[in-house]
Amino acid sequence: MTESPLPSLLQPLTIRGRTLKNRIVISPMCQHAGRDGFATDWHLVHYGKFVLGGAALVLTESTAVAADSRVGIDDLGIWSDAHVPGLKRLADFAHENGALMGVQLAHSGRKAFSQPLWQGGRALSPADLDALGLDWRRVGPSALAASAEWSTPQALTAAQIAEIRDQHVAAARRADAAGMDVLELHFGHGYLVASFLSPLANLRDDAYGGSRDNRMRLAIEIARDIRAVWPSDKPLFARLSCVDGAQGGWDIEDTVVLARLLAAEGVDVIDCSSGGLSEETRRSNVPRGFGFQVPFAERVRTETGTLTQAVGIITTPEQANAIIAEGRADLVAIGREALRNPYWPAEAWRQLSGAQGFDAWHERHGAWLDKREPVLRRLREQEERP
Repeated sequence: MTESPLPSLLQPLTIRGRTLKNRIVISPMCQHAGRDGFATDWHLVHYGKFVLGGAALVLTESTAVAADSRVGIDDLGIWSDAHVPGLKRLADFAHENGALMGVQLAHSGRKAFSQPLWQGGRALSPADLDALGLDWRRVGPSALAASAEWSTPQALTAAQIAEIRDQHVAAARRADAAGMDVLELHFGHGYLVASFLSPLANLRDDAYGGSRDNRMRLAIEIARDIRAVWPSDKPLFARLSCVDGAQGGWDIEDTVVLARLLAAEGVDVIDCSSGGLSEETRRSNVPRGFGFQVPFAERVRTETGTLTQAVGIITTPEQANAIIAEGRADLVAIGREALRNPYWPAEAWRQLSGAQGFDAWHERHGAWLDKREPVLRRLREQEERP
């Protein structure tokens, strides 16, 4: 008797020299729990529960390539060699328990320095930063604020752009030293590189502004720089906002062009998100619905042949499996659903495969659940008797 093939969501995927045991990725989510950029016990517990829950790949939150490039002042950092041991602790735990670990490299640009969401998520003012003893100031392609809430950034000089490229390269080397399997370049959500891409934020008239080719230059240079130092057997992802969601902004046609160019530079996966350029485009004007960004992943995949990752209101194993089975994306990333249930991947395995036991759970948990299952069955049978 021939065994039925695994459902698409549960099938492994090899990218370069790394094999994801299934197609489920944990999406980056800012935790604001770092201390001067250092990973803390919170991060080990936070990411560790997703590892134990059965995800193939866990991506860290936005991890700053420079101290003054953080989304929030308590974000993770990778601007110092001293950050490596804490990040290695996360990667080691993932490897010891059957998962891959990746880090999302980011420079937040003109959207740097915001409060944690539970404190309101507002932008910290220059006065707020001064009160904290921080002489940081926001930077961007042009002296154009993200919205009225954000201070006007300093327009970067060519020398400063070169320095930011170097910061990304140094961060990639540290990620490798920390044992990370995957790098994701954060080129979305209105952060530095995304603001260079968008004609709504980039008003430059030099080699980094004006034409689409010029506006894409920084993204391509960073990808090229990093691929040169990131080991050839390790995958490289890029997260893009596939549309700004505002008239005259970056759109899906632009994304397809950029995706092709990034693939030529050695980017393996395009992580397809949207919006975030400014307060007005935070929700990208794309109608919200289940899997609302999946069409972006599908179009990039279809038109470029590049692997894509779908993200955004993917809530059930059946929905996620259909995305992969129908060829709309190669990976699915879940975030808030994993916060609700860290064992979402293991539950997906059980639901989609029809498994009766808890083999998809970590053995230290699954063994106890398997032991209890006969007791639960007996109790249910007793309740059903007249």
